[in-house]
Amino acid sequence: MDQTYQNQIPKTRRDFLWQTGGGLGGVALATLLNRDSMLMANGSASRNPLANRPAPFPATANCVIEIFCPGGLSHVDTWDYKPELDRQHGQPFDAELGKQTFAGIGGNYAKSFWAFRQHGACGRWISDLFPRLASHVDDMAFIHSMQSKSALHGPAMFMANSGFIRPGFPSMGAWVTYGLGSESENLPAFVVLPDPRGLPPGGQANWGAGFLPAVHQGTVIEASHERPPIADLFPPVDQAVSPETEREGRDFLRMLNATHTQPRNDSLLEARIAAYELAARLQMSAPEVVDLASESAATLKPYELDDVDAGPFGRQCLLARRLIERGVRFVQIFCGAENTSAKKIRPNWDSHEDIVRDHGYWGRVLDTGASALLADLKQRGLLDSTLVICTSEFGRQPFMQGAQKGRDHNPGVFTAWMAGGGIKGGTSYGTSDELGFKAGENPTYSYDLHATALHLLGLDHEQLSYYHNGIQRRLTDVHGAVIREIMS
Repeated sequence: MDQTYQNQIPKTRRDFLWQTGGGLGGVALATLLNRDSMLMANGSASRNPLANRPAPFPATANCVIEIFCPGGLSHVDTWDYKPELDRQHGQPFDAELGKQTFAGIGGNYAKSFWAFRQHGACGRWISDLFPRLASHVDDMAFIHSMQSKSALHGPAMFMANSGFIRPGFPSMGAWVTYGLGSESENLPAFVVLPDPRGLPPGGQANWGAGFLPAVHQGTVIEASHERPPIADLFPPVDQAVSPETEREGRDFLRMLNATHTQPRNDSLLEARIAAYELAARLQMSAPEVVDLASESAATLKPYELDDVDAGPFGRQCLLARRLIERGVRFVQIFCGAENTSAKKIRPNWDSHEDIVRDHGYWGRVLDTGASALLADLKQRGLLDSTLVICTSEFGRQPFMQGAQKGRDHNPGVFTAWMAGGGIKGGTSYGTSDELGFKAGENPTYSYDLHATALHLLGLDHEQLSYYHNGIQRRLTDVHGAVIREIMS
C-alpha cells in the first residue's frame, strides 16, 4: 500500500470525524464563497449592513417619524369623543364591566375635561387640548381600537415598540433598518431623540436591536442645544490631533479591523467597528444636523423653540425633519420621560393625581411641536414620503382614580394616529365602546400598526424575518394585519 495514502487513513474515530467534518466544511465553504461571489456580482450584497436597499414591494413611504407619548395619553380627553360619557358624568363606575384598573380603585365616570369640536372637511371630533393639531385632521388617520397586553408602563412600552411585553426583542426602528438600510452614509439609520428630562420607562431597551445585528439599534442624539449631540463624540481639547494624523490613524485602524474581523462572524464586533467608523463621520455630520442657523425665521416660529415648556419638544420635532431630509430612515421622538419624584407636573402623561394639570401641560407641548412638524413636512413636500406615527403605550380610564382628580391606566383601549406616507387622511379605524373603557369594533394591537407601517414602507411583515433560537422571528410575531381602511 502506498505509504502516503496509508498515513491518511484515520486511526481513530476522532480522526475520522475530524477529517470528514473538515472535508464537508470545505465543500460548504466553497459553496458559500461561490454564492457570495455571485451575490456580489449581482450587486445584491454589501459589506455595509446599513447600505441602502430598495423596498421589495411598492412603497408609499421611505422613512418614519414616530412620536411616542410615554405614560398613557388619555384617549377620552383627546382624540376619542364619547357623548355617552358626558351623559354618565358623575355616576359611579359600573364594576360589572370588569376590573381593568391598575390601582384597583374606580371612582365616578368623568367626561372629558376639554370640550370636543368637529374640525376639517372630514368633520373629525378633536378636543380643545389640541387646537393646532385639529387643523391637520384631514391629513391624519386615527386608530381608535388600540389595545395593550399590559397595564404596566415598562412591558406596555416594550410591546408598543417591539411587539413583545418582555425586553430583548428588536424594536420597529431596528426592523425597518434591517429591511431597508439607510440612505445616509454619515448619519445613523435609526435615531432616537429622548425627552430632555431623561429616558422613557424601560430605557434604552425601547430602541434596542434585540437578536438582530447590533448595528440596527437606535442611536441617541441629544436634542438640547446645551449639550453635545452625541456623548464623547469629540476627544478632549488637550488630546486633539491634526486632521492629517487623525485620517492616517483612522485608515490604519480600518485595516486592522478588517484583518481582525475577517475570520470571525460576530455581529457585535462588526457593529462596534461600524459604530466607530460612523462616529468618525459623525464628528462632521452631527454638529451640522443640530445647527439650526440655516433655518429661516418663518420655519422656526411655529416650533416655539424659545418657549421654556414647548421649546424642547419643538426642537426634537424640527431635528426629526432635518434628520429625515439627510437620509435617516427612522426617527423616534419621546414626548415625556420616566416618572420621577417631581412634586409638581408629572414628567410624562401618567396623570394619576391631576389630569387637568398634567395633560394640560403636555397637551400644549405635543400640540405645538407635532403641528409644526406636520406643517413643515407638508410645506416642503416631504409628508407624502414620510410616515408620521403618534402613539402611547395605553390609554386612561373613563372614570376618576378613586377620589383623586386623575385617571388610572387603561390597556383596554387607546388611540394612535398616522399621517403622510400613503395614509388616507380624515379617516378612522376601529372604535372603543360607548364609554371608552374597552375596544369595540375591530380590536387592534401593536402588531397591526406595525404591519401597516411596514407595508407602507414596502415591507411584508410576514416575510421580514430573522432566524433566532430555532425559529424565524418577526416584528409581528404570529399576529398582525395591514389596516387597509386607512391607506390611500
